[in-house]
Amino acid sequence: MSGPYILVVDDEPDIRSLVKEILEDEGFQVAMAENGIAARRALRERRPDLVLLDIWMPDLDGISLLKEWAEGEGLPCPVVMMSGHGTVETAVEATRLGAYDFLEKPLSLAKLLLTIEHALEADKLQLENLGLRRQMPHVQEPVGKSTVMQHLREQVRRIAQHDTWVLITGEPGSGRETFARYLHSQSARRERPFVDLGVSSITQGNAARELFGSEEGGRIHYGSLEQARGGTLFLDEVADMDLEAQSQLLGALDTGSFLRVGGTEPVEIDVRIIAATQRNLEEEVRAGRFREDLFYHLNVVPLHIPPLREHREDVPELLNYYVDFYTTHEKLPYRHFDMGAQNFLRHHGWRGNIRELKNLVQRLLILGTDEEIRVADVESAMGTWEHTAGGGMAAPASFDLPLRQAREQFEKSYLEYQLEKYAGNVSKVAQAAGIERTHLYRKLRSLGVEIKDRKQ
Repeated sequence: MSGPYILVVDDEPDIRSLVKEILEDEGFQVAMAENGIAARRALRERRPDLVLLDIWMPDLDGISLLKEWAEGEGLPCPVVMMSGHGTVETAVEATRLGAYDFLEKPLSLAKLLLTIEHALEADKLQLENLGLRRQMPHVQEPVGKSTVMQHLREQVRRIAQHDTWVLITGEPGSGRETFARYLHSQSARRERPFVDLGVSSITQGNAARELFGSEEGGRIHYGSLEQARGGTLFLDEVADMDLEAQSQLLGALDTGSFLRVGGTEPVEIDVRIIAATQRNLEEEVRAGRFREDLFYHLNVVPLHIPPLREHREDVPELLNYYVDFYTTHEKLPYRHFDMGAQNFLRHHGWRGNIRELKNLVQRLLILGTDEEIRVADVESAMGTWEHTAGGGMAAPASFDLPLRQAREQFEKSYLEYQLEKYAGNVSKVAQAAGIERTHLYRKLRSLGVEIKDRKQ
């Protein structure tokens, strides 16, 4: 774990040395490049958190280098241009190419440090947003005053003080990512990036590129491990990782370094990994779908997030939280749940967990007219949701999810409905669903649907 890494590119030795000395005094790591060729080599060796780039250099000017880096996927990190002979046209061109800012020489120490601070913060937010599957800020501290939630928060705060890897388990929508972000915010890595990589959204065979990055035709794509350098990499639904990618990740963890796809120079790992899954990884190991040695690497500290039905006393507080959120951030009209509605929802099954509750609140605020939300309003809002044979309700797949996760959520609700309907008789469910029985067993295991609990 280390401070932000800054690359200083300038052909004047005195300026390079001065800037390096200043930045190292402020706790930054600093690398120097005397020209464009050296800058290319430095970017290949390691992704900087920020580049200070001189415009006028003898071999390759800064604007040409900026243009080269901006091609394809865009700039790898914030770039701050420096020049003692800048013009308005040059500054405009640099901004058009994506430069964060333009500093004139001689450099003002105060302005240099302030610009770097703002650029790094902006980049951190951008990296975190790349991992968001929903356009919604995450709760810094998980909501709930129940004994279960108080114990979980305390457990996470203790874990955060040690730089160990964590495996978070729990049902979809239970708050696994919220707890991962809370853990990061409580750790010594809190000022470094939190990068969310949804493994289930990676196309087959593309996991290595997403994790380790690539070098193609002189262009560098930095993978999630480098984007999260110094911070936390959250591997969501890690059980969906194919065996080849598991093997490559294991090799990287064993050696402490990796090669980008198409690269030849090893890149060191400096990241905390938090993995999450809705499946039982020990069962996946026994079935040969997950590597046992990788499981032990990731499962240093297990953390289980219970479903909402196991801490229903937190429902009123969660309802109030999401009402406040949607009225503040999405400007929806304020409404409050009366006591009857709160009690009704405390006894709801919550198969979709906190995500289901959040979606319900949003729907009620959009559709409602009165300031008070009553039981009838809740029943009406839930009326379009699918009723199960047991009298509960299953939330529809959220449109905010990636297609694969939305499909899995629907399949799970569908098969749970059929199992309830046929009292756990798998043969009848297979016939009703129109799929082969062996395939149905595999599907139920992969979705984490228990059969024995439904047999009568």
